Amino acid sequence: MKKLDKYIIKTFFGPFLFIFSVLFFIFIVNIIWTQMSQLTGKGLTYGEITKLLFYLGMSVVSMVLPLTILLSSIMTFGDFGERYELAAMKAAGISLLRVMMPLLITVSFLAGILFLFSNNIIPDFQRKAKNMLFNIVSSKPAINFTPGVFIDQISGYSVKFDKIYGKEGEKLEGVFLHKNASPYDNQQTIIAKKGKFANAEDRNYLKLILYDGYVYEDNISNKPYEERKKQPNQSVKYDSLVYHFDISELINNAIEKEKITDDYRFQTYGEVNQTLIKNRKSNIVSVSAMASPVISQTNNFVQYIDKTKPVDKVIKEPYKIDTLKKDKKLEVLWGAYNKIESLKSSIESNQNSISDIVKNHNKIVMYQQRIVSYSFTCIIFFLIGASLGSIIRKGGMGLPVIIAIVIFIIFYVLNLTVENISWKGGINPYIAAWIPNMVLFPFSVWITYKALTDSQLFDIEKYKALFKPIIEKFSKPKEHERYQ
Repeated sequence: MKKLDKYIIKTFFGPFLFIFSVLFFIFIVNIIWTQMSQLTGKGLTYGEITKLLFYLGMSVVSMVLPLTILLSSIMTFGDFGERYELAAMKAAGISLLRVMMPLLITVSFLAGILFLFSNNIIPDFQRKAKNMLFNIVSSKPAINFTPGVFIDQISGYSVKFDKIYGKEGEKLEGVFLHKNASPYDNQQTIIAKKGKFANAEDRNYLKLILYDGYVYEDNISNKPYEERKKQPNQSVKYDSLVYHFDISELINNAIEKEKITDDYRFQTYGEVNQTLIKNRKSNIVSVSAMASPVISQTNNFVQYIDKTKPVDKVIKEPYKIDTLKKDKKLEVLWGAYNKIESLKSSIESNQNSISDIVKNHNKIVMYQQRIVSYSFTCIIFFLIGASLGSIIRKGGMGLPVIIAIVIFIIFYVLNLTVENISWKGGINPYIAAWIPNMVLFPFSVWITYKALTDSQLFDIEKYKALFKPIIEKFSKPKEHERYQ
């Protein structure tokens, strides 16, 4: 490798590592905000939170890497142009394509790494993150109560709170606690105006302190049936009551115990292929099951129409309203009408089911294709970034950042648009996953051609000269100053 190639690659990786770190941090912060409600108040250690964020953060690499390549390539070649290094290379007989070649090879290598990472690493981390979130929710029930709804997460009890508030949701109002006992055990119900969660000495217990309430209990254990019927209920008023729930069964669930394993996002490219084959077969069975009753009803109606065709064309007088129920033929027609209405409703419900089937299938296809398409996006973004950088000749964090963000927004909006259309069945998912690349690739070739031919693409004076005849045509001539 020549010294020039080493210098170009070294110059590229300086902003690359910095930008990747910044963008990765921004995406992680976004994940923290979206997952904050599931992390706060769960008693998680810093190690568990860090591990969860690490698992979740790996999935953003497929978006962060293309944007990093775009931005760092614009900055690198912009710096070359601003410091006249690019002009010196051209003066020495080195073409822009030769200058881009070492970085093009480097970016192609990074694109290959991204494919391997998206195919093998991200699915595994996605599975771990999903299972970790699931187990956190199921094993940390203290803050998982919904106001006004009965919760049966705690074994043996049904609990309802009218209001939950406080910094960490520890304060309660309108507490209702019922012990789910068998008919032969003591029945117990506890109500309280206020209460709060507190830290128990034993981590396997959930401590609940209740204020100003009643304990309703009927002591029926070890008594004959006739005596139990006569047993009066007991109520005890209290000012404060401490109650401990045994949640050892939930706590003992390992935070990373894998329970969810059948999601297509946890699979490699080849495994998704097998999932698609199985999915297509099950879809055919489902559609056939939905179509069979519709076809049967339609055939029955068609047979009925054939049997009731009029023999002659004698026009009968219309039936009066009060005689409709007495006429058997009208009763049969009314039955046929009801069958048609039920057929319509079944068709509508089938359409909704088919839409769900199409959406699920297209989601799987687009996920699979993006494992490959994002790698090609890296190369396309490099061509656009390197060409724009050599044309605008501006480095630093100013104009290059603005241009990179605009291009990435266009790519991201295209991605979301075709994704939504594909989910509705408007576009083939195999094509939809590649449309953003198909749109940006011709632009990358055109902008690279402009850079190779030293086009003054961002020269304002050039555009002023182009529109000068039109401007002069609509502008009024100015008088000379000495005649004013």
